[in-house]
Amino acid sequence: MTQETLAIIWFGLIAVLWCGYFVLEGFDFGVGILLPFLGKNEAERRTIVTTLGPVWDGNEVWLLTAGGAMFAAFSLWYATLFSGFYLALLLILVALIVRGVAFEFRSKRGTEASPNWRRNWDRAIFFGSFVPALLWGVAFANIVAGVPLELQNGNSEFTGNLFTLLNPYGLLGGLVTLALFTTHGAIFLALKTDGEIRVRANKVAGQVGLVAAVLAVVFGVWTQVAHSNNTVASAVALAVVVVAWVSALAANRAGREGWAFFASALTMLGVVVFLFLCLYPNVMPSSTNVDATLTVQNAANSEYTLTIMTWVAVILTPIVLAYQAWTYWVFRKRLSPTQIPDVEKGSLDLPHEVGA
Repeated sequence: MTQETLAIIWFGLIAVLWCGYFVLEGFDFGVGILLPFLGKNEAERRTIVTTLGPVWDGNEVWLLTAGGAMFAAFSLWYATLFSGFYLALLLILVALIVRGVAFEFRSKRGTEASPNWRRNWDRAIFFGSFVPALLWGVAFANIVAGVPLELQNGNSEFTGNLFTLLNPYGLLGGLVTLALFTTHGAIFLALKTDGEIRVRANKVAGQVGLVAAVLAVVFGVWTQVAHSNNTVASAVALAVVVVAWVSALAANRAGREGWAFFASALTMLGVVVFLFLCLYPNVMPSSTNVDATLTVQNAANSEYTLTIMTWVAVILTPIVLAYQAWTYWVFRKRLSPTQIPDVEKGSLDLPHEVGA
């Protein structure tokens, strides 16, 4: 295959990786955001955390893989994006680190030793989930709309700052992902838990889901009208997103959590596909100088590099997918607070140990 063909293939594969990240880490963020609100006591909060125990770290692998693929296939895109969005991405990274530490540390001490210990780590999980859920939407909205890029020494350089990204369209994108991920997480909790947590999660999913629907429609229409480079294809993707989200909310209302989660996951996938269709053939459009715009072709690496990467992806991707699918199958059963050990006795078991 030619370099041009391989570049298009890898643009599509990177979109697939971001689809996986939004679907899996999306409910991850949503559960973390809802933790302080749906967990009324320590047993319920530990139940909520336990739903993520076996999978949260595996879900983050999709982000690492997507970033690595961007670096290997489109190094100019990677360099421009990560240098221009440095502060926003740094905030996301710090939030993810704090969140990961909180998952592991909240159960290191019993409640009798320090009543505030777990409460403070729960706050860390909330903010560690809230910040990325908001900023990923801001980042992708700005990528699609275009950012100030200028040619300097033959390279496209970002000439804005963090506040450049916090424009009305970017902030709307952030609110959309925040609302979608929160609803996605609520539907996941309704699927994975039983008892009062399940009832509360169903209710929250219906309420926040309606807010997400309104925000997503406004954002989708704005994007379709002002920023889409492939209006027919992106319109089809947007229609799929709308139908999937309505189906998710209807299934949730009917108490069919499995179908609700499937439709919600399809919505997350559709959102990424919609954004990438609007973006193509660009990967980083310039809002100030069209000559500085990075496209699939001028940002792609060499044919040899793309060929090697393709072979690696063909061999390793099925293995990774099989392993992650097996993990979800093993930990597929519902959880309830009655399965959680007596926290007042200071049990120190870790979230994934409880889930096992």
